[in-house]
Amino acid sequence: MTEPARILVVGGGYVGMYTALRLQRQLGAELRAGTAEIVVVTPEPYMTYQPFLPEAAAGSISPRHVVVPLRRVLDRCRVLIGEVRSVDHAKRTATLSTLATEEEGTGAVEMTYDELVIAPGSVSRTLPVPGLADHGIGFKTVEEAIGLRNHVIEQMDIASSTRDPAIRDAALTFVFVGGGYAGVEALAELEDMARYTARYYHNVKPEDLRWVLVEASDRILPEVGEDMGRYAIRELRGRNVDVRLETRLESCEDRVAVLSDGTRLPTRTVVWTAGVKPAPVLAATDLPLNERGRLRCTAQLAVDGVTHAWAAGDAAAVPDVTSDEPGKECAPNAQHAVRQAKVLAENIAASLRGQPLKEYAHAYVGSVASLGLHKGVAHVYGRKLKGYPAWFMHRAYHLSRVPTFNRKARVLAEWTLSGLFKREIVSLGSLEHPRAEFELAAAPPPGGDDKPQS
Repeated sequence: MTEPARILVVGGGYVGMYTALRLQRQLGAELRAGTAEIVVVTPEPYMTYQPFLPEAAAGSISPRHVVVPLRRVLDRCRVLIGEVRSVDHAKRTATLSTLATEEEGTGAVEMTYDELVIAPGSVSRTLPVPGLADHGIGFKTVEEAIGLRNHVIEQMDIASSTRDPAIRDAALTFVFVGGGYAGVEALAELEDMARYTARYYHNVKPEDLRWVLVEASDRILPEVGEDMGRYAIRELRGRNVDVRLETRLESCEDRVAVLSDGTRLPTRTVVWTAGVKPAPVLAATDLPLNERGRLRCTAQLAVDGVTHAWAAGDAAAVPDVTSDEPGKECAPNAQHAVRQAKVLAENIAASLRGQPLKEYAHAYVGSVASLGLHKGVAHVYGRKLKGYPAWFMHRAYHLSRVPTFNRKARVLAEWTLSGLFKREIVSLGSLEHPRAEFELAAAPPPGGDDKPQS
């Protein structure tokens, strides 16, 4: 018997999940006959729908409803929880480590493949800012989003109970670095949540909270256009958010955020959302990269210059065939990633069957952004919206895009319930350290032996 053609998908994010999902439909006959096999290697057993992270942080959506379990939707694929460390495409092998290899202590193992899909996504692009590694908080994963929510409420608890005005001021100062989608939406949703939460504290008022948005360029939310970006600034400043344009974070050592304009902000919260960069695994392959570290690809989503290797999304530099500008590439965003995954899967299936490939072509239709409950901005198909209509469009668009009917129904139900009942304002920070209580109970008492009770 001949070995089945193995398609190795590196990553379980937008591109990885949607490509594997489409492939298991396109190659249904081959999978049933055992002539093809799809293997997905991903660090997490779920795909995170990142546009919903700000609402998860604000408590509008349960965290388990912004993730899609891969084993449920990819029921005809083999899902391995682990990481691909390197790829030798000349030999058609990938070196990977899994939870089992870590337990066994055997080190990384090699897996052979016939077709390779590189879709590891991106990681936070950090800068050598003193103190950032020690005190910074990211906002790319559901764990970070929920951790940030817990952190903000805990800071309000600290401010409510301390007698030290310096500690109180630092606890109620929240600094967000980065004026793109992640930074603006996260700040806007959390500010909305914290302002509502303040009504349950006898000595913390909404005006006591200080929110600072630091952006190195001269605008925020460039995707929605200059006019809507200016409106977003006015909206945020109208809520007493301190928006600092053309400003950088110079340091955050000793819990003091030092800005390039000389401002010093004692704070216990620095959220870093200043861009992303390609996943490190790309540099550990023998595939061609561009100057930004992304894979050079053709319009058919094949890696340029090699065969049997494919890529899309954040990891891929895909030419934009709809643009008149020579050399322009598709933006690394979710709008392109989901559509690229469909074409990518169809091209892989066509390649296996000896059929012609098609080019990826999608004109960018615009963007939507939430600025908190009932507030937003949008620039879609040349039309500009703001306020409630833009917020409604934001929700409607992302509800239509979140994968699986199950998730759509659950998110819609939560939105409906949140409109009928009050916000949840509980911090569950102890979830991040579940054994702390037991370790404290099991520790021997100081100054004596811990004798068992008879």
